Order: sequence, then structure tokens, then C-alpha cells
Amino acid sequence: MDQGADGPLSERPPPHRPQIGGIRDTFAPWEDPGAKPLVRFEGVAKAFGATAAVKGVDLSIYEREFFALLGPSGCGKTTLMRMLAGFETPDAGRILLEGRDIAADPPHRRPVHMMFQAYALFPHLSVAQNIAFGLKRQGLPKAEVSARVEEMLALVKLDGMGRRRPDQLSGGQRQRVALARAIAPRPRILLLDEPMAALDKKLREETQFELMNLQQTLGMTFMIVTHDQDEAMVVADRIAVMREGEIVQVGRPGEVYEAPADRYVAGFIGDVNLFEGRVAVSEGGRVRLISDDGTFEADGAGPVGETAWVAVRPEKVAVHTEPPVAGANVLAGRIHDYGYLGDWTTYLVEVAPGRRVRATRANATRTVERPLGCGDAVWLSFAPSSAVVLTR
Repeated sequence: MDQGADGPLSERPPPHRPQIGGIRDTFAPWEDPGAKPLVRFEGVAKAFGATAAVKGVDLSIYEREFFALLGPSGCGKTTLMRMLAGFETPDAGRILLEGRDIAADPPHRRPVHMMFQAYALFPHLSVAQNIAFGLKRQGLPKAEVSARVEEMLALVKLDGMGRRRPDQLSGGQRQRVALARAIAPRPRILLLDEPMAALDKKLREETQFELMNLQQTLGMTFMIVTHDQDEAMVVADRIAVMREGEIVQVGRPGEVYEAPADRYVAGFIGDVNLFEGRVAVSEGGRVRLISDDGTFEADGAGPVGETAWVAVRPEKVAVHTEPPVAGANVLAGRIHDYGYLGDWTTYLVEVAPGRRVRATRANATRTVERPLGCGDAVWLSFAPSSAVVLTR
């Protein structure tokens, strides 16, 4: 019997699926058959002229969940959010909030608030007046408005800045004002449309964790729209990946990353190496695939004789300067190029003319020398349990 890196194929038990994903591992109401969603999209569709923006979407979002809609521009994610907010009307289907169809409710009558990408602050109003705007429209007493504004300023760490105007603030501070204004009326769900797109990388990364902490402190339901995969992976309890108006996969960040539903999801969420071939053996939760690049083994199942793909992330590919033990999941090549990223070095290894495989190595030691360079002969390998088989 053929031998893989993790033992004989016929003797190996089905792979154990680790409990991966989400920031709050114990928070998973979607796994409870009795749990009722806060928001439910049922067969929701929307077209603009001849272009179908959203195609029959079914989706449930639960109370206190931080949910992310992720996809490229034009995939329908913002349209779906705008229909929940009331700025667009579905052509078909229903949108339920706590079990009630809200299609007939105008935006200002829905307990849903939206924070826009451009923040849309009133330039002639102070920070405090911007935050108070929605509260005054609710008709709250003046004392309660003042108390709520001070509460929001403290919550977003802008104490003492209530009298400033938006043009006196940094980009990150303006974002906090917009966030405070959106959560001040205490909506049932807060919608965030690319809220960190205007921030620089370092500030964006800091803000992501602050946003998570704020959401957990408030116990509020957040729904974010983004095309930034890293952002969605960091902040969300679950991610819905969209493509051409449809939801392709919904799951915890780790589930979507480690067990993508298809090649589109695998390629959209992070970097991935794909090896196309024919399924030769499929048993015990593992597949052997014969490819032009070699023989590969990976977790999963697939019909024998059919085309499939082995997907492996670059960080799971080991780089060797000496040939490893012969077997499946081993490729020989030369380094075509590399990029030093500080914490990681990424290598592009040419394993055949025009065929390059990506591998990353952690820079675990402090050094300025390059142990590997362009043209160096290397061997790549990965464990079958580090890869997954995709059939579409």
C-alpha cells in the first residue's frame, strides 16, 4: 500500500476536524436548532435594469453576532446591506427582523443604523452635536441626550473632544465620531460599510480590535461589508463569502480559510496553491490525486477518475535545501523570486517552466543574511493533513 507523510492511506482514520474560527469559540447560536435569528433573508433578490445584483439569498444573522459580508466589488454585498437598512427595496423575497417582515418600513422606522464608508459627518456641527443628531430626532429629553453623548464619547475614547469640529480631527477620530453617532440610538443591528477603508494599515489593524471590543461591550449585533479578507477574518464571528450576487460559503473565519467550499473561496481568502489532477484513490477521508506536477495526498473525498484540485496554503509548504524522503506531496524546483515581509519571507518556486508554487517561511531569527536566493535549488513538501481536496 502507498505510504503518505501521515501513514498508510488504508490504515489512517478519518481526519479530525479541529474547532477553529471565531473570536468567541463558545458563541455559536447558529449551531443551536432552536435559536431564532435576529435577521433573516429569505430568497432575497435585487436587479438594477438587466443586471442581477443579488440572486435569491438565504441568510440568518443572530443577536450579538459580528457578521461579515465579504467579496469583490460588484458581488452584491453592499446591495444586500442597503436592503436591510431600507435604502433599497427587494424585487423578491423577504427580510425579517425578529420574525417580522420590515419591507414596508422606511429607513428611519427601522431599528437599524448604518455607518457609511465616507462617515458623512456634518462639518458645521461639533463632535457632540454630530453624535446627538439622531438622539434629538428620536425626541429624547435634553438631559438624556447629553448623558448619552458623554457616554458615547467615553466609549469611543474621545473624552474632552465634544466641542471640536470634524475638520479638527484625524481620520481615525472622525471614524470614531461616526461610529458613536451610529450606536448612540442603540439600534438592534449596526451596519458598517467598509468602515476602515480610509485608514492607514497600522491604524486599521488597531481599530479592528477596538471595534471588536466595542461590539462585545455593547452586546450589539454588527454586520460589516468589506472586500478586505484580513479585516473580515479578524473581526467576524462568521463570514459570508459572496460572488456575483450569491453566497458561496458561510462559516467561521477558520472554517472558511481551512475548508473552503470551492476554488473561488480558496483563492479569495488568502493565498493558495492549487494542483489539478485526477482522483486515483479516495478512502478513509483522504484522496490521492495524480497531477502533471506529481502525486498528491490531501484530506477530503472525490469521485475516482474525476478531476479535482489539491489546495494548500503557502504557510503550510515546507522549503528544503536537501531532498526530503520520496513520496507524495514533494516537488523539486528553483527559487524564481522572493519577498521579505519582516515576519515572513515568501518564495516563488518554479517547479516546471512557467509553473510556480508559493511557500512562506517564518523569520524566527534576527538576521540580515538571506539563506536562500534566486536560482537556488529547493524541494517543497507538505503534509496531507495540511491540504484539502476541492471538487469544484
